[in-house]
Amino acid sequence: MIKKQDYIFIAIVLVIFLPFFIWEGMMDFYINFNKQHGIITSFIKFAILATGGELIGLRIKTGKYYKKGFGIFPRMIVWGFLGISIKIAFIIFASGTPIFLNYMGFNNSAEILHANFSMEKLFISFCISLFLNIIFAPIMMTFHKITDIHIINNGGTLKGFFTPIKFREIFVNLNWDIQWNFVFKKTIPLFWIPAHTITFLLPADFQVLFAALLGIALGVILAIADFV
Repeated sequence: MIKKQDYIFIAIVLVIFLPFFIWEGMMDFYINFNKQHGIITSFIKFAILATGGELIGLRIKTGKYYKKGFGIFPRMIVWGFLGISIKIAFIIFASGTPIFLNYMGFNNSAEILHANFSMEKLFISFCISLFLNIIFAPIMMTFHKITDIHIINNGGTLKGFFTPIKFREIFVNLNWDIQWNFVFKKTIPLFWIPAHTITFLLPADFQVLFAALLGIALGVILAIADFV
């Protein structure tokens, strides 16, 4: 059932994003700024959108967008730096995979990737997404889970967040049944690999926008994983 808090949340989202669709100049500014300062925009984008996704996940499971100890600002910091790591991973895998495919005999992969749609481009985009998600994604998702537990264990406060993270203790006690059987085995092949295949099919400017939307989905999926 839609409640007052849902209308407030939707209104906040509209206030943040509607100007980009109403004023062409603002969208142009965003695209240009993103081209020149991709690392900064990746931090901001994921800090806002992925944390928003976690709030939506919390709403789905508890009926509320916030609870004591949730730690919105610590989560925004984590997602910001994860956003930077995702941006770097995109660059590395989008550049390195075509080189690997060339090595394997699939010539002109980089040129095909930046050309118009074709089955060859679809194959290259799939390969980029595949390698990205089987090599990078599990590490990123596990790190996120560790920081998530750290935030909760310290009451969601900024002071607690900046205390040393007990990596070994948290890693050993992770619910690996959920982490492996749901987060890795289901979301990666059934959602992330297809989603990122689409991402790498798009022109560079639209990749940024699509990745932003996926940031919301990422926050929702990881937020509700414990309840599966």
